[in-house]
Amino acid sequence: MPHIDKAGTFTLGGRTVRRLGYGAMQLAGPGVFGPPKDRDAALAVLREAVAQGVNHIDTSDFYGPHITNQIIREALHPYPDDLVIVTKIAARRGDDASWIPALSPDELTQAVHDNLRNLGVDVLEVVNFRSMHDVHGPAEGSIEAPLSVLADLQRKGLIRHIGLSNVTPAQIEQGRSICDIVCVQNAYNLAHRDDDALIDRLGRDGVPYVPFFPLGGFTPLQSSALSAVAQRLGATPMQVALAWLLRRAPNILLIPGTSSVGHLRENLAAAGIDLPDDVMRELNGVAQAAA
Repeated sequence: MPHIDKAGTFTLGGRTVRRLGYGAMQLAGPGVFGPPKDRDAALAVLREAVAQGVNHIDTSDFYGPHITNQIIREALHPYPDDLVIVTKIAARRGDDASWIPALSPDELTQAVHDNLRNLGVDVLEVVNFRSMHDVHGPAEGSIEAPLSVLADLQRKGLIRHIGLSNVTPAQIEQGRSICDIVCVQNAYNLAHRDDDALIDRLGRDGVPYVPFFPLGGFTPLQSSALSAVAQRLGATPMQVALAWLLRRAPNILLIPGTSSVGHLRENLAAAGIDLPDDVMRELNGVAQAAA
């Protein structure tokens, strides 16, 4: 059985969470759209995650849409006292599964209420605002207007904490002028390390950084160096990639996703992989090779 406590803990919005969490995106159907092929399997993954000690689950009501949150509620409600569910808003799905910005006050307010209803809670613990200036990655542009709507919903008691997703350092600073920012969620992994300086800066402030696509996302990480290290350590390349992230900075919280109980256990076992300094140096070369 994996011992995810070996990965340690960090504070997220005043709550202590284990650094190995779970991302629920893959519980929806292909393309994060529609129902899963096997709903019972999706329920089993969530229940196993919590049984293994996971107490940080990342989700969104635009996964499905609505389906992932409904599966979380069916699997885990009433929720364990220590479970922190983090959701995100600012997009909606088209009938063709496209990702469409949803940034008006009415759309943002509706999204919060949809999350509350589908998760079956009275208040959302953490809501990440996802910047949509560019769907594919951070792009400069003001986030003041939509974030102010979220801050107002926070004052009304519907949201406990606010985070940011898909953002630039300048947007984080702008966000902090509007409300307390308790986490930042951007794409980051062994091969794509644009946020190196940002991670360290957030760490000095005690703010968690939550990399999405920690294993490469829709195009999984592939590296001969990574494969060679994994073979030497008797682990899978993906386990080593997760272990590298855990070692990279103490404020990194991981949310690898999967729809398989077996794969979930593999991911959580990364907590027990010790990467010596020489292996870290070897793996750090993967990013330079990918550049």
